[in-house]
Amino acid sequence: MSTFDFPPSIKSRPVWGRLEARAGKHHLMIADAEGAEAIIAIATPDLMARTHIIFIAKGTSHGDALRALNPAQFYEGPTYAASVQRIRRVFQDAHMGLQVYLAGTEGVMGQAMREAIEAGIPHTAIQTEHRGSVARRMQCVHCKGITEDVETDPFVCAHCGLNLFVRDHYSRRLAAYQGVRVDAEDHGNVPEPRGIYE
Repeated sequence: MSTFDFPPSIKSRPVWGRLEARAGKHHLMIADAEGAEAIIAIATPDLMARTHIIFIAKGTSHGDALRALNPAQFYEGPTYAASVQRIRRVFQDAHMGLQVYLAGTEGVMGQAMREAIEAGIPHTAIQTEHRGSVARRMQCVHCKGITEDVETDPFVCAHCGLNLFVRDHYSRRLAAYQGVRVDAEDHGNVPEPRGIYE
């Protein structure tokens, strides 16, 4: 199943919605992995004729289904990092009234939303829908390194090796959750890892 109901949390944690086709001359849809399913669910020939899709495959085969929708423009990249220059260029060349649709994992949606807002796209023109993995993009507050696709709590920072507690505090500026050393006061006392939402 590619949808997940997130439990209630603190105010800084993002709340993801559901995509809806909107009126407009220009549409940009950015999705990764199972996020393709959210685009397919709202696609119509008229909407696709005015849509640029940027799809980050992450090893999935959903690109074929998105291409079959016949969007005005289509790009498929293997990772967000490989696609970010294209995303920035689309925002740089955007026309007034661009409608932005983001779907897939929190990491990709958060990073794409940051790019949209930095480009001056009003938040009212940005829709989101979570699909797929609930893994988090985490920043270590100690070394400032980013660890992608964190699924367990605690986890080991990929940069400094500290055992970090997965917090719900989210930084929109970094498009990442914050991780704090779990054994700061009692070194070596690290609980057994478990799934973030267990």
